[in-house]
Amino acid sequence: MVESRQHYNEDFKKRTVKYIQEQTKSLPEIAQELDIPLGTVRQWLSKYREFENEPLVSSDRMREMEQQLRDKDQEIADLQEELAIVKKAVHIFSKPRN
Repeated sequence: MVESRQHYNEDFKKRTVKYIQEQTKSLPEIAQELDIPLGTVRQWLSKYREFENEPLVSSDRMREMEQQLRDKDQEIADLQEELAIVKKAVHIFSKPRN
């Protein structure tokens, strides 16, 4: 059996790349959504990508990333405090008894 290949015109490829650049979804998600093989989409991106179509950073994305950083910083501080407590406990219980 021979599978027929889908052919896309240049305009469709350019519009698809522009759509990809405007999305926050991952490339595999978009390829699946459009029912186009991931490798094909990557080829189109390398050929038709225009950086002026990509927002540098959206304010929502920036806020989300800042919140993630704050959460990670808090988690690190909590773990450091727990580690200090465990070290003290090990020191206390490792002393020989009289």
